[in-house]
Amino acid sequence: MQTRSADDSRKRAVWGISLVLVAVTALLGGAPGAATATPLAAPPVPVLSWGPCDGADADDPGDGFECATARVPLDYREPTGRTIPLAVTRRLASDRSHRTGVLVLHPGGPGNSGVDFARDSYEALPASLREAFDVVGYDMRGVGRSGQVECWNDEEYAAAVDAARGVPAPGALQTAVRQGLDFARACAERSADLAPFIGTGSNAKDLDLLRRALGEETLSFYGRSFGSYVGTVYAAQFPRRVRAMVLDGAYDPRRYADVPYAYDAGQFVALDAAVGRFLDWCARNAEACGFGEGRPRQAFEELKRSLDADPVITASGRPATGYTLAYRLMFNINSGKEVWPYLGEALRAAQAHQGSFLLSPPSPASFDFLNVNMAVECADRAYPAGRALLGAAVSAHVAAAPLLGPPIGLGPPTYDHNHAPTCAQWPAERPSRYAGSYRAAGSAPILVLGTTGDPDTPYQDAVALAGTLDGGRLLTFAGEGHTAYNRSACVSALATAYLATLALPARGTVCADETPPEPPTRRTTGIGVDETRDVIPALH
Repeated sequence: MQTRSADDSRKRAVWGISLVLVAVTALLGGAPGAATATPLAAPPVPVLSWGPCDGADADDPGDGFECATARVPLDYREPTGRTIPLAVTRRLASDRSHRTGVLVLHPGGPGNSGVDFARDSYEALPASLREAFDVVGYDMRGVGRSGQVECWNDEEYAAAVDAARGVPAPGALQTAVRQGLDFARACAERSADLAPFIGTGSNAKDLDLLRRALGEETLSFYGRSFGSYVGTVYAAQFPRRVRAMVLDGAYDPRRYADVPYAYDAGQFVALDAAVGRFLDWCARNAEACGFGEGRPRQAFEELKRSLDADPVITASGRPATGYTLAYRLMFNINSGKEVWPYLGEALRAAQAHQGSFLLSPPSPASFDFLNVNMAVECADRAYPAGRALLGAAVSAHVAAAPLLGPPIGLGPPTYDHNHAPTCAQWPAERPSRYAGSYRAAGSAPILVLGTTGDPDTPYQDAVALAGTLDGGRLLTFAGEGHTAYNRSACVSALATAYLATLALPARGTVCADETPPEPPTRRTTGIGVDETRDVIPALH
């Protein structure tokens, strides 16, 4: 078990690295956002023609949702020029006589479908919200039904992830930098018409056009993970259009967009620390965990090497290596303590080369998600140029996160933590990047949810965002896992009350009601989490 002294030393080292990276970034300067010309005319408000979703019969409303397409400007520097379609869905408030307005649900990613998020999460919403609000979701530009971004194709992605290893060989950093450049060039070639325009500055403008198309003066908004950044930028650009906003699993917007190497350092450490707490629980609870026989950290390192040397060939014919294990654990650790016994069970199955949700190679659906995830964040974030700085930063991140840092940080372009090798070599312009103030001066109060043990968006991000917003109010969930709403009854009640009545929780409120680890006797919503689908969990 790691001692407090060792943990404190690691934290001091990581923050030291972060401070160095902040200073270097400031000296070298980030890539500037493109200058935005004053528009000659306002973009036209989209016309929404509502009808059945996904080919449903007009006489059979099915799940009660209806769908439409909103056409918005491709390039907001030319607001009356070319347009792109956005897929939109809604379900009307069930109590029309007491309707409050519109509640937009925005998923994480970037890369998850907002249409699917709204439809799949609807039943998990409290009745008070379903009765009072039209629940709305949309696929943001570059995602799914709104024009899928492609950089690497399925064959290229499969080859790269299948060749990756849980314990990278010497030269892995050079391979990661080379793959990052190849991915960036592929985006510029295959999605040249779209890639420059998928940044969050434009996405937030799309959201305001959607508000106008819905006939609303203001919006209520729930955004989780990356959706919290969309909400932040929306409030910054359109503060008077916010009725209520909940930002869950929040980003520190300034560090994310302008000091990305330092931001990445925090993500690597948060992920590794969460995995470390799980393995330490396994050490203390060997029978409940079932993995490692009291030495789970050592067993985890041995398992990565074993799978690298002798991959499990899955039903698809593709290999599951130590990299596959690390990649899947990166997402499944987000579900918090309630899935820890299932993770132990899955690790034990992997040791025996048996079927396990931790040995599922990324699929073509995963590749769709990952293409968008990489391209949107490269459009948003200003990494300073220079391969020397890139190599030094990635090496520091990997060293600070020994459990998952090497496979994720030195692997092919995939999820948040290893965007640097691609984004630092991004060839496209960034006209859709937001580069203004994040204060949201004049906005209604905004509720920020932060989870103390969040592996994906560190708790300090939520603290920073609440302090950045003029009207920010922090609500803390003392627990493990990514995001808080509907994983804590306490958080859910307070956030729901705020959305419904605008009553904010008291300053300094901390909820501490996380579901503890339980024997693996029932299926939970967090088992086998797939990166291609985000959903508000059902509250137990």
